[in-house]
Amino acid sequence: MAGDIVPIELGLTDGNLFTLWAPRWREGDDEWEAFLGLDEDLYGFDSVAALAAFVRTDDDNDLADHPQWPTIRELQAEELIPDDKHSYDLIGVPELAAEDPRGEVVAELEDALEITRIIGEVCELTPVTKFFTANPILGAVAVGTQNFHGREGVDLWVRIGRLIAKHWDDVIDALDDVVTSPDVDAEALGIAVGELDAAASAEDEDEPEFDPVDPLNDEDDTEDDEDDDTDEDDTDDEDDVDEGFWGEVGIDPIRIYTDAGEFLTLRCYLGDNPVFLGDKGTIYGFASERSLTRFLAGHNDHALARVSTYDQVQSMANAGELTYDVLPENVYALPGLDEDILDGPRRVDQRQLDLAVELLTDAADFAKIDSVDEALGTTTPLGWFVDYAVKPDPNRLAPSGPFDNESEAWRALVNDFEERLVRRG
Repeated sequence: MAGDIVPIELGLTDGNLFTLWAPRWREGDDEWEAFLGLDEDLYGFDSVAALAAFVRTDDDNDLADHPQWPTIRELQAEELIPDDKHSYDLIGVPELAAEDPRGEVVAELEDALEITRIIGEVCELTPVTKFFTANPILGAVAVGTQNFHGREGVDLWVRIGRLIAKHWDDVIDALDDVVTSPDVDAEALGIAVGELDAAASAEDEDEPEFDPVDPLNDEDDTEDDEDDDTDEDDTDDEDDVDEGFWGEVGIDPIRIYTDAGEFLTLRCYLGDNPVFLGDKGTIYGFASERSLTRFLAGHNDHALARVSTYDQVQSMANAGELTYDVLPENVYALPGLDEDILDGPRRVDQRQLDLAVELLTDAADFAKIDSVDEALGTTTPLGWFVDYAVKPDPNRLAPSGPFDNESEAWRALVNDFEERLVRRG
C-alpha cells in the first residue's frame, strides 16, 4: 500500500517555499522516498497556488510515478496548504536551538532536523549528510526533553546549539542550492488563486457574527432561542437521513492490504465486540466486489449472518444492488510496517500504524485470543514503541534502538493475522 504525498513548507533564505514530500513507499521489492523535483533539483514554489498549478500541469518529475500522484493532481488548491506539523522554519533553527529546552522547542527542533536530514539523503547533499553523520549527538534531540535535565543535560543542549550555530549556514547553503522554482502555467495559476480566494471567503462566512444584545429585551432573546432550537432540530433530522445503506445496517465494508494482495470484507460491532464476515476466528476476504456479493447472496454459514440486519444485506446482494464504498478509516495497509519499525518511531506512518493496530486488535478479539493485547501492552518493548509512535510526546522518554525485536514481534502479529485471513473469492 503506497504512502501519502504530503504538502510541506520550508523556510529558507529566499522565504517560505512550498513543495511535496513522499515519505518512503514501496513498489515490489524496491523502496523509495522523494520530493517534488527532477533529477538533482528540488522544486519549491513561493505560493500554494503556484504549487497547485504546477502539480496539475506537469508529469515530468520524480513523483509522477508515485501511486498517489493522480490523486494529488485532483486536489483543490486549499488541500495543498501544509498543516502546522509540516511547516519547517529551517532558517530559524539556530535561534530555536538557543532557547531553553522546553518540550515544544525540542519537538520543533527535532522536526526541523529530521526533514533536513531526509532532504540531504534524498538529494545527496554532502554538506547536509556530513553534518549529521559527523555529529551523532544531534540524535539526542529525538528523545525529547529527557536528555536535557540536570547539569549534564544542559551542557548537552548547549553543545548541540553550538554545533548548529557553527555549521547551519553550510546546511542552508546546500539546501538553497538544490531548490529551484520552475515556471508554472499562467491559466492554471489563475484557477488555483481563485480556489484559494473562494476557500478563504467561505471560511470568513462560516465565522459566527455577534449582534449587539439589548440586556433589557428578553423577548427577542427568547424568540431567537426558539428559532435556534428549531434550526438544530432540522439539522439533526437532515443528518439522520443520509446515512447510506451500510450506515443503516450498522456494517462496514473494509479493505485490507497484505503481502498476499488486496482483500475486501465486512465488519460490524455488537457493543464493543467486533464481528467480521467469517467464522471461528477466521476472516473471509474477497478479491472483488462481485465475488463478495455472490458469497453474501448464497451463504448464511458465518458469524455476520447472526447480526439482526444481515437479512437486509442478503436481500440487497440477491437483487444485485450492493455497492461497497469503503471509508478511509476502514482501509488497512500492513505491508512494510515491520521494516519501518526498524528505523524508529519517527519513521513510521502514524496513521497507518494506528489503523493496523485497530485491525489486529479487532481480529484477535473476534478470534478470542489474547496474543495481540499481550504483545501491545505498554510494558512490552513493542507496546511502548507503538504507543509512542501513535501518540508522540516530546516530554516522554522515546524508545531507543535498535528495534529488531520490536520489528520481529510486529511481524509475528501480522503473520498470525494473515493466517486467519482466508481468500474466498
